[in-house]
Amino acid sequence: MILIADSGSTKTDWRLIDNNKQIHQFATQGINPYFQTTSQISEILKFELIPQLNKNDLSLGLSIYFYGAGCKVADKKQIVFEALQEHFPAAVIEINSDLLGAARSLCGKNPGIAAILGTGANTCYYDGGEIVENRTSSGFILGDEGSGAHIGKTFVQAFINDELPEDLAARFFARFNLSKDDIIDAVYRKPMPNRFLASFSKFIYQNLKEQFIIDLVAGCFDQFFDNYICRYKKHKELKLSCTGSVAFYYSNILRAVAANKGVNIDTISETPIAGLTLYHLGE
Repeated sequence: MILIADSGSTKTDWRLIDNNKQIHQFATQGINPYFQTTSQISEILKFELIPQLNKNDLSLGLSIYFYGAGCKVADKKQIVFEALQEHFPAAVIEINSDLLGAARSLCGKNPGIAAILGTGANTCYYDGGEIVENRTSSGFILGDEGSGAHIGKTFVQAFINDELPEDLAARFFARFNLSKDDIIDAVYRKPMPNRFLASFSKFIYQNLKEQFIIDLVAGCFDQFFDNYICRYKKHKELKLSCTGSVAFYYSNILRAVAANKGVNIDTISETPIAGLTLYHLGE
């Protein structure tokens, strides 16, 4: 049996492939070892994942493939590994970055440029087997251009600086009832500020008819291409494929900006989990 996880900072998608190749799907909150300890991740597994599984069926022959944000370096991988091992001690567990998961999901065994545009942003050149080049993301404070957190940050900066059109600012305040001080406090003093900033993406999308919003999102994507995609030597030869809620819901703007940069976008998916399931089924 195979248990696959694709985890971002906001949510984790799980797929269980049973011995009959039947697929079962589950969801929990996001898991990110940069923000959570082994104990905290273990609590998420205990209270959110385990109740959805029939553990009696998982006692033997289970392989777990966990692809997650923050799972690039060994010490962060170990945090997630120990949490999973606590609940699945007999399983074979493999921890990989969410970026490798995105590349396997989007490109399969073909070369290409793969990108994640969700709460955060990340990109790579994938040779059909492994990641061979990665334009490093610096996180939501110093980078993550084009991500939900970056779009949200750019929007609230405009709100704080009184740059929003009056009617848009009024709708924002009516929806969230947040003062400028509330926003600053949430970003600098409360946990998971990246999730907080990305949480405004739905409101921004719902107001996409506003030219101010179109220009704001396009500007964020313009930075995404300049800082990441266009720095790959083969960015005009290879197709770009993207996954994540931001790429999916803002796909029209993303494709328009890509065309202006001479980049050919192939696949855009909301999440990598379906493609990862096919990858691990060998299809």
